[in-house]
Amino acid sequence: MVNLDPIDAAELIKKGIVICRIKDKNHPFGIFYGQNPLDYAFPLLLIEVSSFLIISRFVHFLLKPLRQPKVVSGILGGIILGPSVLSRSGKFRAYMYPDNADYVIRNLGVIGFMYFLFISGVKMDVMMVKKLGKKHWYIALVGVLVPLSSSIAIAFLERKSFDKRISNLSSIWGICSSLAITAFPVLYPIVRELNLLSSEIGRMALSTAVVSDVIGMNGVLIFEASKQGENRPIAALWFMISFIVVVSSVFIGVRQAMLWIVRTTPEGKQVDQIYVIAILLGVMVIGFIADMFGLAIANGPLWLGLAVPDGPPLGAILVEKSETILTNFLMPLSFIYVGMITDVSSMSGHWSNLQPLFFMVLGGYSIKMIATLAASRFFDMSTRDSLTLSLIMSLRGEVEFILFMHWMDFEMIDKPQFTVLVLMSVSVTAFATPLISILYDPTRPYMVNTRRNIQHNPPNNELNIVVCIHGEENLSGFMKLLEVSNPSINSPFSVYALLLVELIGRANPVFIDHENEENGVEKSKVHNALKIFQETRGEYIKVHSYTTIAPKKSMYQDICDLALSKKTSLIILPYNNNNLNGGKQRSKSMNSNVLEHAPCSVGILLDKSPYQNLACGVSARSMHHFVVLFLGGSDAREAVTYADRMASNPDISLTVFRFLSCDNVGDNVMEKKLDDGLVTWFWVKNEGNSRIVYREVVVRNGEETIAAIQAMNNECYDLWIVGRKNGINPVLLEGLSNWSDNNELGVIGDFVASVDFGSRASVLAVQQQILRGQENSSGSLLGRFCFST
Repeated sequence: MVNLDPIDAAELIKKGIVICRIKDKNHPFGIFYGQNPLDYAFPLLLIEVSSFLIISRFVHFLLKPLRQPKVVSGILGGIILGPSVLSRSGKFRAYMYPDNADYVIRNLGVIGFMYFLFISGVKMDVMMVKKLGKKHWYIALVGVLVPLSSSIAIAFLERKSFDKRISNLSSIWGICSSLAITAFPVLYPIVRELNLLSSEIGRMALSTAVVSDVIGMNGVLIFEASKQGENRPIAALWFMISFIVVVSSVFIGVRQAMLWIVRTTPEGKQVDQIYVIAILLGVMVIGFIADMFGLAIANGPLWLGLAVPDGPPLGAILVEKSETILTNFLMPLSFIYVGMITDVSSMSGHWSNLQPLFFMVLGGYSIKMIATLAASRFFDMSTRDSLTLSLIMSLRGEVEFILFMHWMDFEMIDKPQFTVLVLMSVSVTAFATPLISILYDPTRPYMVNTRRNIQHNPPNNELNIVVCIHGEENLSGFMKLLEVSNPSINSPFSVYALLLVELIGRANPVFIDHENEENGVEKSKVHNALKIFQETRGEYIKVHSYTTIAPKKSMYQDICDLALSKKTSLIILPYNNNNLNGGKQRSKSMNSNVLEHAPCSVGILLDKSPYQNLACGVSARSMHHFVVLFLGGSDAREAVTYADRMASNPDISLTVFRFLSCDNVGDNVMEKKLDDGLVTWFWVKNEGNSRIVYREVVVRNGEETIAAIQAMNNECYDLWIVGRKNGINPVLLEGLSNWSDNNELGVIGDFVASVDFGSRASVLAVQQQILRGQENSSGSLLGRFCFST
C-alpha cells in the first residue's frame, strides 16, 4: 500500500487515476459472523473456477451428440460467464468479477496458457520433420503458403477500410500468418478426443501440423521483430539478438542438462522429483526471461517444452505430474480470461470497421481448407479422406486465442475485433469437428467381406497370426499356445508379434517394424526372446517383430491394421488376471474394440500357467489335456476347428463336450445345421484317434449348463477352449445373462476363468470373424451422432 501526500492524492483523484478500496483479508471468519465469502479473494476465486467447471461441463454434455471438442465448451463456458451473457448484469459482475478479480484471473489465465504450451512442446517431436515424405511437406506448404498469399492480397484490397492499427504491414503479416498456420497444440487434443491418433488420417494431420508449426514459428518471429522495430528500428536488432541468445541457451544448455537427467535415471525408474519440480518452475523462469526481452511470454515455455526429451522417463513424468492440474484448474482460468474479454455487445455499431476483418478471416479459413483439399487430391487421396484432412487442418483453438490476446497487448485490435476473431475461431472448430466424425470412420477398412478365419483356412496352407503382447508376463503363455497349435512343414505359422506400449509423454503414435533396419530402433527383451523361440522351432514358425506406441483408446486400430495388411486369420490378445480378483482390467477397452472391429477371428488367452523363462516353450510334461465346451454357433465352430488343429500334435489329448437343449428348444435351424455339419466332420476325421473324445450333454437351462461344466472340473485339464458368444442357443444360457461382469470371454469363458470355479487351467475364448456389411458403416448421419465418447 502506497502512502500519498493529501495534495498529490487529491490531484490524482481529480484525474481519475486513483481508485480507493478497502483492503479485505483473503479468508472470512465465516457466515456466522455475518460475512459474505464473496467479499474475500480466495473464496471468490474458488467459486469462479467452480462455476466455470459446472457451466462448461453442462455445455459439453449438451453438445456431446454433435461431437464437440472440449475447447469449444470451454470457450462457450467462459463467454457465458463473461460480459456477453451473465456478466451483462451489473450485480453479477460486481459480485463475481470485481476489479481485483480481473487482475487475478488475467494472470492465472496467462499462466495456464504458458503451461499449456509447455506441455504441448513436451509432447511434440519437431525432429520428425526430417523423416516425413514429400507428400506431408507439399500438403503442409500448400496449406500454408496459398492461404497466406490470399489473405495478404485480401488485406491489401481492403486496407483502406481497416482500422489504422491493423493496416500496418506488420499487423497484416501477423493476422495473415495466423490464418495460414495450423497449430499442433490445437490439433492434438481434438484428434485425441475423436480417437483418430492411430488412424491414417490422424497420423498424417499431426505430421503435417508439425511442418506447419515450424513454418508458423518463423512467421511469428518475423511479426514480433517487425512490431519491435516499428518505432525504433534498432529494437528489432536487439530482439533478434535476444532471441538467438535465449533459444541457444534453451536448446543447447538446458537440453543437455535434461539429457544428463535421462542418462542418470536407472532404466525402469522414475526421474527424481527434484528435477521434475525444477523443470516445472523453470516454465515460470523462461516465461519471465522471454517477457523481459520482449520475446512474448508464451514463446519461452513452448521452447522449453520442445527442449525436453519426449517420452519416458522425463517427458512422461512431466506430463503425468502436470496435466491434471493444467486441465482442471489452470485452463479453466484461461478460458474465463478469454470469455471476460469477449463481449458480443461491443460489436454493435462497429460493423463497418469489423466487416473487412471478418471477410479477410473468412477468406483465409476458406482458402486454407480448399488448398489443403486440392493438395491432398493431387496425391491421390480419396475425396472423403482429403476433405477430412482439410477439415482437421482448419481447426482453431488455444494458440489462436493466445495470439489474439497478444495483439491486444500490442494495441493492434480492440475488444470488438477480439470478439469477432474468437467467435469465428470457435465457429470453425464447432463446424468442422462433427463433419470429421461423419466423414471419417477409422474402422471402415476393417469391414472385409472375405473369409479370414481358421475354419475356412485350408489345412495345408500357412496360418498367419497376430500376437499382441503387453510385456514379458504374457510371453510364456503365448509361446506355449503357438507350439501346441501344431505348426508343421505343410502348415507353417507366420506370427506377427506386436508389442503394445502405452503412449505417454509424447503426442505422435509410433508404429515400428523391427525388420526394417533403417528405423534404427533396438529390439526389446520380448522381441529378442521371440527370436530365440523361432530359432529353436526350426522353419515351422516365422516371427515378425513390431512395436506400437499409442494411446490405449486407439491402440486397437494398429492391431486391426496389422491384421488387415498381413491377411491374418487370427488375432490373439492377453486377458488380464486382475479381473479375476475384481480388479479393473488394463486392456479391457482395447480388447473390446478389437473384438468389435477385427477383420479376422480373435482369441483371448487367460494364461494361468506359472511364469517361466522367456525362451521356454511347452513344459516337459508328456501329455496335455485340452477340453472344448461346444455350445453351438460360429464362435464355437471356430473353437473346435482350432482345437482340431491342436489335436494333430501327438502330445495333446482333446475332449469335446457338445451342449444340446432338451427337445431342441430354442435352436436356430440354420445354426444347428452348421453345427451338425462341423461336428460330423470332426468326428469322422478323428473317430479312430484314441486321444480325442467326443461327448454330448443335454440341459434345460443355464443352471444345468453351469452344473455340468462344474462337474467336468474334476478332471485335470490344461486348457479350456470356448466359443465366445455368437450363435449360442439362448436356452443354454438361460438365467446367466447378469452373471458375468466381463463380456470379453463370454458368459461361459468368464465362468471357467473365475476364481469361484477353482480351475488352474488356462482359458482360450474364440470369436470367429464377423463379416460386416456396409449397413454398419458410417454412412448414416444419425448413426454418427451419438452420446458415446
